[in-house]
Amino acid sequence: MKTLLDNQMRFHQAALNLQAHRQELLASNIANADTPHYKARDIDFRAALDNALGKAPGGGLGGVALDITHQGHIAGGAALGADAFSRYRTELQSAVDGNTVNMDVERAAFAENALRYEASLTFINGMLRSMNTALTGQ
Repeated sequence: MKTLLDNQMRFHQAALNLQAHRQELLASNIANADTPHYKARDIDFRAALDNALGKAPGGGLGGVALDITHQGHIAGGAALGADAFSRYRTELQSAVDGNTVNMDVERAAFAENALRYEASLTFINGMLRSMNTALTGQ
């Protein structure tokens, strides 16, 4: 039986996983700001979260898939991985070397994503503290 707490924890777990993946993408963009022909990437967070929660159009597969890098690895499920929702960022200003990283955009997105990650952790801590208070009666 799924409870409200289970659903909320599942939502925040999926959001944390996707925010961590997005943070990696943004950090990669920042690290490659001077790499010629590097194309900045970001994640379609809403679509990825809907897929992770099983709300994607067409039924959704739910969950975040595990990467299989060797034939001997056990399949982690049929869900689409977070990389399936990675998109190239639209170019705001062209660079001579073909690099599409805009440091102002990347820094702002990095800071925003970090705040959202911290907010998700705060929500989880609050839910667990409330549940603990309800169980102990204090």
